[in-house]
Amino acid sequence: MAERTNFVIVHGAWTGGWSWMRVVDRLHDRGHRAFAPTLTGLCERSHLNAVGVDLDMHITDIVNEIVWKDLTDVVLVAHSYGGLVGAGVVERVPERIASLVFVDAFIAEDDKSFADMVPGWEPTEALIDSPPTSPGDYLDEADRAWVDTKACPQPAGTMTQRMRVTGAYKKAPRKMFIVAMGWDGFQGTAEKLEREGGWTVHRLACGHDVPIDMPDELTELLVEAA
Repeated sequence: MAERTNFVIVHGAWTGGWSWMRVVDRLHDRGHRAFAPTLTGLCERSHLNAVGVDLDMHITDIVNEIVWKDLTDVVLVAHSYGGLVGAGVVERVPERIASLVFVDAFIAEDDKSFADMVPGWEPTEALIDSPPTSPGDYLDEADRAWVDTKACPQPAGTMTQRMRVTGAYKKAPRKMFIVAMGWDGFQGTAEKLEREGGWTVHRLACGHDVPIDMPDELTELLVEAA
């Protein structure tokens, strides 16, 4: 391998770094450095899910991962809800980000929260339970059963706090959007980004949990983004 790359991965809602371990292992096998920290209040950090965990804290989780490990020329990878976190990270440390990869991810808008992007949803509880899965959500039903054992409640503040973004993520040197075609989610987003230009768009025939469904194909695209 000609060059060793720093990958920092932001997982989606109701999950943790475990959901990206198949990809992390593959990146490590290629000699890259890959970090997939679990965000505060989730999974192995669920003991920290007290009131006060919000979107800003999740952004700080990733910023600290980058800063305290002295990471530069980072390929920042963000999945689903993690797209909002990723956009916030670029606002704070744009000079450390070489590439931005959104994987079936929400695109941040100023003064909008995750909940604002889900029509008709007004969360009121302090912890929001993971939505149930359905047959066909994963390419392998065994994976669906595995995910069901690990999905955990998410602190509501992470989903109700509104974003504060200037659009710094749009200025990332390289930008890629990977869309899962196996469910009706972000195809419209991918088409919009293609029309706007500046993004490389790839489509994978799998469900929303791309790093679980297609870790080999996803790893190849991440290496391409680097």
